[in-house]
Amino acid sequence: MSNAKKVALISGANKGIGLETARQLGKQGITVLLGARDLARGEAAAEQLKKEGIDVRAVKFDVVNAADIKAAAALVEKEFGKLDILINNAGVMFEPIGGNNSSTVSDQVLRDTFETNFFSAVAVTNAFLPLLKKSAAGRIVNVSSILGSLTLHATEGSPIYEAKALAYDSSKAALNSYTVHLAHELKGTGIKVNSAHPGWVKTDLGTDAAPMDVVDGAKTEVELATLGPDGPTGGFFHMGETITW
Repeated sequence: MSNAKKVALISGANKGIGLETARQLGKQGITVLLGARDLARGEAAAEQLKKEGIDVRAVKFDVVNAADIKAAAALVEKEFGKLDILINNAGVMFEPIGGNNSSTVSDQVLRDTFETNFFSAVAVTNAFLPLLKKSAAGRIVNVSSILGSLTLHATEGSPIYEAKALAYDSSKAALNSYTVHLAHELKGTGIKVNSAHPGWVKTDLGTDAAPMDVVDGAKTEVELATLGPDGPTGGFFHMGETITW
């Protein structure tokens, strides 16, 4: 699809995969709104991208803050009148990778994880859906994880079979369910909704033990954000390959 005057909003974009996604979209000529909980950090990241010739603007955007969501939506409506790409990239993980904490994870960790990884994605999407409907080809990308695959968790010998962090895994499974439901609701419109598994990437969340660099980690988000009219909707993907639910 043509990227002329397209506008993308990315949550959690002042570092890591979000920042690299902003860079790759910006290099395609897309105007990027770089969402960050801390505006100063967002502006510093935006300045970095501007030096690379990218049309970018930092937006204060704490996804668990209803006032930030409302203000960001009002800003986009006033400045652009529509939104072409929404990437729900912000996410948290409070549990150690590996093992099984199903009977020991605290209520607080469960609630805090779902607040950012699931409830905020729904709230943000609902706030921007009217603006996405004004786009000729709206794209919603929910940044999930292979750890949200129920099939792989239930399959002995799968790559994630022994890694069961209940709060994080179930929040991403819920996000995947939202992708399926919203894509069905928007079927027949120009909007496509998909889940992305970036991969295990060297970020604050992924740690230095991860095998992938952020440049590759951002590719799935970018691909789904720029799908053409014949592209899929309601799917779960990593680097062009389908992941089982």
